[in-house]
Amino acid sequence: MEVLVLSRADAERLMDLRALLDALRGAFRALSSREAASPGRTQLDGDGDGILLTMPGRIGGGPLVVKLVTVFASNLAAGLPSHLATIAVHDAATGACEAFLDGTYVTAIRTSAAAAVACDAVARADARTLAIVGAGVQGEHHLRTFPLVREFDDIRIASREHADAERLATADPRARACATIREAVDGADVVALATHAGSPVVDAAWIAPGTHVSSVGYRPPAGELPPELAAVPGLFVETRAAFEPTPVGCAELQGRDPASATEVGEVLLGTRPGRRDDGEVTVYKAMGNIAEDIAAVQLVLEAARREGAGTRVAL
Repeated sequence: MEVLVLSRADAERLMDLRALLDALRGAFRALSSREAASPGRTQLDGDGDGILLTMPGRIGGGPLVVKLVTVFASNLAAGLPSHLATIAVHDAATGACEAFLDGTYVTAIRTSAAAAVACDAVARADARTLAIVGAGVQGEHHLRTFPLVREFDDIRIASREHADAERLATADPRARACATIREAVDGADVVALATHAGSPVVDAAWIAPGTHVSSVGYRPPAGELPPELAAVPGLFVETRAAFEPTPVGCAELQGRDPASATEVGEVLLGTRPGRRDDGEVTVYKAMGNIAEDIAAVQLVLEAARREGAGTRVAL
């Protein structure tokens, strides 16, 4: 049995970001129409603050996919990514492993791209100012994906370490580093929280009417999103499983009513409304779902097969 093995470099080279946005729209629709199977992820504790998460899933009659992702915040001090992942793709008829690839890049880019899809679905059409809070891996990818869905002419970046914000700002001529998070957020049309913070990084009072707030951070038991923003009527999630206890759901949504949120896929399917008016504050709270990884992996595998990329390994 031969397995196609793809490295991170392969995944980065083969991933088309605009195609990814379209694929993720399809994944959101599949989740909300119950065409995607995504059993709740499980958690195994490692040393220190580290955890291993398992995420199996399938879309329609496609392959069986499982992702293993580790979250070790202490890695940053050692110069390693805090999030590392691998993804295995299995034939649904035989169970044979068809492909195995690095999932670190896939996870990072699909997270920001999914947030960009949600932004496109519910942010104001005239949004022109973007604030990115966090200048790590997710900050970098948000800077790549969010401008694909809105024509931002002012991009503000804030980070706990100002030097990191300055470094990231050099990646886009529209971007500038702000001295404080408050400065970045003040008057922004879209605020993207992309941190690993265990407590809120913004004050709800800083968010202007009509703003869209996106939050992709995952760090129980609290998280980066203020409780007041998690309680807005315009709350959007990937699935209502986001309200389940961690590690399945989001820390910021614990104890809240799942019926209070709309799934992004429901907006895309037209079964529930998105933004109700230009003055509404909308919030997207991500938990991460294997359907997003599947959508991204399928794009990479299709490109790899067309180009003959990767390495085939006999097991």
